Amino acid sequence: MDANDDIRPYRDPDLSVEDRVEDLLGRLTLQDKAGLMFHDITTMPPGGELMGPDNPFGRPASEHAIRELRMNHFNLAGSVSDVRDLVAWNRRLQEVALDTGPGIPVTISSDPRHAFSNNPGTESTAGAFSQWPQSLGLAALNDPDLVERFADISRQEYVAAGLRVALHPQIDLATEPRWARIGMTFGEDADLTSRLVTAYIRGLQGTELGPESVAAMTKHFPGGGPQLDGEDPHFDYGREQVYPGGRREYHLEPFRAAIAAGTSQMMPYYGLPLGTDWEEIAFAFNHDVITTLLREELGYQGIVCTDWGLISDSVIMGQPMPARAWGAEHLSELDRVVTIIEAGCDQFGGESRPELVVEAVRSGRISEQRVDQSVRRLLAEKFRLGLFDAPFLDVDHALATVGRDDFVAAGEDAQRAAIVRLTAADDGPAALPLREGLNVYVENIGEEAAARLGTIVDDPSQAELAVVRLDAPFDPRPGGFEAFFHAGSLEFPPEERDRIVALCRQVPTIVVLFLDRPAIVPEIAQEAAALLVEFGARDDAVVDVLLGTATARGRLPFDLPSSTEHVEQSHSDAPFDTADPVFRFGDGILG
Repeated sequence: MDANDDIRPYRDPDLSVEDRVEDLLGRLTLQDKAGLMFHDITTMPPGGELMGPDNPFGRPASEHAIRELRMNHFNLAGSVSDVRDLVAWNRRLQEVALDTGPGIPVTISSDPRHAFSNNPGTESTAGAFSQWPQSLGLAALNDPDLVERFADISRQEYVAAGLRVALHPQIDLATEPRWARIGMTFGEDADLTSRLVTAYIRGLQGTELGPESVAAMTKHFPGGGPQLDGEDPHFDYGREQVYPGGRREYHLEPFRAAIAAGTSQMMPYYGLPLGTDWEEIAFAFNHDVITTLLREELGYQGIVCTDWGLISDSVIMGQPMPARAWGAEHLSELDRVVTIIEAGCDQFGGESRPELVVEAVRSGRISEQRVDQSVRRLLAEKFRLGLFDAPFLDVDHALATVGRDDFVAAGEDAQRAAIVRLTAADDGPAALPLREGLNVYVENIGEEAAARLGTIVDDPSQAELAVVRLDAPFDPRPGGFEAFFHAGSLEFPPEERDRIVALCRQVPTIVVLFLDRPAIVPEIAQEAAALLVEFGARDDAVVDVLLGTATARGRLPFDLPSSTEHVEQSHSDAPFDTADPVFRFGDGILG
């Protein structure tokens, strides 16, 4: 930084955000501006060191990205277990940034990291943070006040840890039951999702964006739920998004609510729309969707950041990943950048290619004034978040806030409450609350929690009761990255289904099923003495409900289909459209 930086207007906190932005904008080189328009993945190596060039995402080393590429937005991937290391890592990043050019502080973003699922491209397990059910569990409770409290606790932990942009909430509607991303949604009901996203954004951002806020990047506009055959557009076989039921407006309803709630950012999805009046090109490239619909019709003027990896081919966790430039595969990398900017986007997620923006301007393909339009939005958010005025973290505050006892307790309460009792035994050993002294056979329950249920036996034939925890079925996919996406069949393989049914017939069995998609389990529902579903719950939380020391209050946030045939016959964009579901949205035995 220049020795006189302290007297430059953009460093004066008493000036308006607009004045500070204009002063700093006038001092930036084209390279500085281009760097602001990229928001790539980073990791935190052990000890809080900066990421080097040898990393699982194949990204540039952090110091090179900041000093040479002039980047200052990074998405921290991976779970965090050591808060002290996280604070030290953040300081190292900020020191490099403040020592580079005009000294623009780094903005760190994060995928969801308060729940149970772990996918390097979409979310991380809670680690040091308080642990809550997945978003589906929050939807099962249908409680906007609780969602706001959850988001407010997330905000406090994120701010203390230096995570200032949430790459969530995810408000796609789960109208295609096979889609792999349902677990982070609020289900398939647009009204419920709209009410919860309003509370969620209020909890993250407050009444307006400020130094104690986390900016919400709401996703995936205009609604990523209706994927053809439920396949995900991270991969080329899932590129198409369809509206066979004519319900396109239904999927926009939660985004209208998010805009009204003041979401600071918006992320379009990868999908390519088929059979509409929109251009058949992926949403971030799509002028019809980003400018005509989002900016002009819906009046949204905040930051639009693309989903990750639309420009360049890459290798993630050893798996080759082509750019998700669906409908634009034939375009060069430069042409893709130009098309995305012209569509109305401000920032490129998961990319470190600012030289392409520089080339687009110098070749006359994009005006520098158009670049300035996006840079103003990006700088204004940094100023509003207070990053220029307080770029460093307080380690004591971080240690006292992240994973605070009352935050952890609130998350555990939500885990218990979000459990849904779909069927119940009226009497016998499976009736709740469980009576003491039973011989119990268990599967997939930790030894300490299981011991609270009774005397544990290894052979079902010696048991009076069985308690089995199961994960929702899916078809395993290959690849180091692709394997994390639970897609394909919603039914257990026949041999596993028959094994569970046989157990249920042998001994009264309570089945506790984790749902990240709407599983097809009619035979299990019929034969189990009781069927409960959960959306992220520790073993102790499940046991508390079974013993009656906690109350399950959840209701299903989507229908559970009765067959694969009915799913295949349904319209991917239409809610509650599978024929004869076994259980319906809102089902649940309370108490």
